[in-house]
Amino acid sequence: LKWDAIDFDQNTITIRHTVTSCDLDGKRVLVASDTTKTKSSMRTLPLVPFMRERLLTLKEEQQENRRLCGRSYIKDYLEYVCVNEIGDLIKPHYVTESFPKLLKAKGMRQIRYHDLRHSCASLLLANGVPMKQIQEWLGHSDFSTTANIYAHLDYSSKLTSADAMLNGLGFAQN
Repeated sequence: LKWDAIDFDQNTITIRHTVTSCDLDGKRVLVASDTTKTKSSMRTLPLVPFMRERLLTLKEEQQENRRLCGRSYIKDYLEYVCVNEIGDLIKPHYVTESFPKLLKAKGMRQIRYHDLRHSCASLLLANGVPMKQIQEWLGHSDFSTTANIYAHLDYSSKLTSADAMLNGLGFAQN
């Protein structure tokens, strides 16, 4: 995430840049791109108040770290949100590799970092968010992808549909 993808006036975050790592000739190399996996992966999401405040605080912390470190501060990644105290980019694999340690330290069940997307979708669905909106939130390019993965979780909407049919046919239970 780059700072210019965050609009603090409109309270939005636009997903439009990716940084990945790959092994090339035995060396891990970063690949940055102003594109996303698919066109639908490029999306604008609301910046909720909690995250807005956290990001503003982080921006101030980065400015203070830059002041304190002076010429030692790494200036190659000034436009990025996820940098460490000396300005070096937090590598993409860091989060994935650190996540199991965090779960263990908190006494939580082990899951893959990517499974958080599924948890998010499941919570949205359980709270009545329509499947189409979940597709857009997750950035799936095709509605059927979202529907195929999460349809089995949408049981409560099936109950609502069944009740609507019973009511429409005059078989509603009082």
